[in-house]
Amino acid sequence: MNENSQIQMIADYEGDIETLFDINFDGVIPILATRNIVMFPGVICPILIGREQSVGLIDAMRANPNRIFAVFCQRNSDVEIPSKEDVYTTGVYAKLVKVIDLPGNQKTAIVQGLSRCTLDDFYYTPAYFEGKVSAMPELLPKADDTEFNTAVKTMRRSMEEYIQKNDEFPNESAFALQNISNNILVTNFSATNLPISITEKMGLLETQSIKERLFNLLRILSREIQFLDLKLNIQNKTHEDIDEQQREYFLHQQMRNIREELGGSEGSPEKKALKDKAAAQKWSEDVKKVFEREYDKLDNYNPQSPDYQIQLTYLQTFVSLPWGEKTVDNLDLKHAEKVLNSDHYAMEKVKERILEFLAVMKLRSMARQNNEEIRHKSQIICLFGPPGVGKTSLGKSIAKAINRKYARISLGGMHDESEIRGHRRTYIGAMPGRIIKALQKVGSSNPVFILDEIDKVTQKTINGDPTSALLEVLDPEQNSTFHDNYLDVDYDLSDVLFICTANDLGTLPKPLLDRMEIIEITGYTTEEKYEIAKRHLVKRDKQDNGFAGKEYKDLKFDKKALIRIIEQYTRESGVRQLDRQINKVLRKLAVEMLTKESEETGLEKIQVDDIEKYLGKPLVTREIYQGNNYAGVVTGLAWTSVGGEILFIETSLSKGKAGKLTLTGNLGDVMKESAVLALEYCKAHSDLLNIDYRIFDNYNIHIHVPEGATPKDGPSAGITIATSIASALTQRKVRKNTAMTGEITLRGRVLPVGGIKEKILAAKRAGITDILLCHENRKDIEEIADFYLTGLEFHYVENVKDVWDFALTDEKVDNAIEFTIEPEKDKTQTA
Repeated sequence: MNENSQIQMIADYEGDIETLFDINFDGVIPILATRNIVMFPGVICPILIGREQSVGLIDAMRANPNRIFAVFCQRNSDVEIPSKEDVYTTGVYAKLVKVIDLPGNQKTAIVQGLSRCTLDDFYYTPAYFEGKVSAMPELLPKADDTEFNTAVKTMRRSMEEYIQKNDEFPNESAFALQNISNNILVTNFSATNLPISITEKMGLLETQSIKERLFNLLRILSREIQFLDLKLNIQNKTHEDIDEQQREYFLHQQMRNIREELGGSEGSPEKKALKDKAAAQKWSEDVKKVFEREYDKLDNYNPQSPDYQIQLTYLQTFVSLPWGEKTVDNLDLKHAEKVLNSDHYAMEKVKERILEFLAVMKLRSMARQNNEEIRHKSQIICLFGPPGVGKTSLGKSIAKAINRKYARISLGGMHDESEIRGHRRTYIGAMPGRIIKALQKVGSSNPVFILDEIDKVTQKTINGDPTSALLEVLDPEQNSTFHDNYLDVDYDLSDVLFICTANDLGTLPKPLLDRMEIIEITGYTTEEKYEIAKRHLVKRDKQDNGFAGKEYKDLKFDKKALIRIIEQYTRESGVRQLDRQINKVLRKLAVEMLTKESEETGLEKIQVDDIEKYLGKPLVTREIYQGNNYAGVVTGLAWTSVGGEILFIETSLSKGKAGKLTLTGNLGDVMKESAVLALEYCKAHSDLLNIDYRIFDNYNIHIHVPEGATPKDGPSAGITIATSIASALTQRKVRKNTAMTGEITLRGRVLPVGGIKEKILAAKRAGITDILLCHENRKDIEEIADFYLTGLEFHYVENVKDVWDFALTDEKVDNAIEFTIEPEKDKTQTA
């Protein structure tokens, strides 16, 4: 049995074919469910029997050979115990011809299909499957049907052609096809053995007319022959390409062998250049072995093949990296300090940190000369601050100060992890990551490397997580063995001075923040912006706008003019907008100079009165101190991203029964909580204010912070709100030219706040002379230069009572409100 194919088991039928199809049994009958076998009427087919129910059916048919059963194909061959939904409803009656016992307790049943039937119901029994079936008659062609007979001849030729082109069919298949004389049987035989899908075979079986089934079979057969022709054509082309490549490869191998025998050249110019560069590299033994292994692979590739070019590009990248190549650091601290001060004004903390770095480098160099063991560790710094304060340009100055190469990559919007780690060489178009490419570009292993806008890296995308890839780069404990996927070998980044820049640390993952030393660069004050404009911006903008000649040497901006631009035409932390406004003034001046009729070329100093002529009306208005003639109006100090500001807290009282608190001015949750705390403290300490506690039950309190379109939040207005409420309740004036800032607790304690430098400068601009602060903020005042503090007096407080004692005067405001309190009702009950 194992030596015979399915087709060879078919025998021709010499009798009347209609006797095979004349089965009209309707009722319950045993069912044989087959997997991947569709039987057609009249065809004898071997079926491997393995399922328990199928074995039971065959044993029952063996005992009664004249008994018929039905064969139906399963929809899903993986189902062991099928239901009616798992079986196609069209099948054939069948009879058992022979059973062959195989090793392993398996059987093969030789089954002959009879007429078609349809499955009406399906039953499961432990012995075998049963089903209710009904006969499906077929439309047989007439014996003299010329069209049918001609089509059968065409089908025979097509089947023979298909068998010849398909290697999966045995050689005897065409002989078996030729020996079937009955046209109906040869049609069903071909439909049974054609290797098409079960769905298409079932479509043929469900066709009632034999003639229509034949034409459908011809269409399918024509399609399969076309697929075979296409497959053979593709295989022939592929073999030709491979043969041509093999031929070229062997020829090149022979040429190489001939050159070696003759003592000829060492290979192509590219390979010779690789060898020369490799000889000059300062590689470790491990890296050298990797290169030699990859270099030897070139000999296995045909120079015309894509794999050769990919390998050559990899090796060229490998040898072009600055392995161990370093620039000599200039460790002169005075030189570095001079360079940093000339390029950037202020930024004292950053400059101090760079000088510390140089000092440590110098001590380490001295210790190395004395052969002392030193632990090597890279430096990771993150400059954090608002836009436009010079974080990126500071990196250039640092590289210039210590005589190192400068490398920079922008991480804003990066969403692919491969941009950091590189692509594996198995991908088409693979390349190293941007870290390795930047080092390749600068040609040094110890540059100052700026990772710009690190807070704008896209996290956890479909292409990986770039921020996680940065963990290895920015970890001093790991980056000495940085692994790029393209290089597939460790690269030492421990000598690189990484400087990251960020505007918002809130978007960075905590593990990444933990690996960096955070240095905050705050926004510039008005005085600092003036110095930057005078020292750097005006000089640069004059050159950019054509005022570089000697005749324009004396062209300057008056100090008051620059300060007016800063305060009334810009509102920013950095100096970008200031730079644009200075450019605008110079452009207007250029137009005026070239269009005037006189031939005068000398230009005077730009005065404060000229600013409005060139820039138009002021764009920004700052709050000014409004005096102390109103009860409930207190001046507070606030920090914003563009510097310090003064703000006013206004409190008013209105007659009402509920004692309701109303808050307006676009306040945030924290500021609203501060207002509630301040009111509750006032209620609990009404005796300190010498007011009747019943006033809170008879008057509604409304607290407002002007400029309602601007969102405001934070706890630093706590003492300001408490003082505003106290002034409104007592109708007492607040001390003149006084401002305050500080957070309060429910028990009246004053807590420290931040942004002190910006706040006191805003107070100074507004004409404030006295500032109330928490006593813990004294250390912040001591860090500020003395010339910023001239004209200001600081009063340090510990609780709200101290604030009231200083801020509230004994003088009543004009037109003070007289509060009327309704007497309490007598609650004495009478019997």
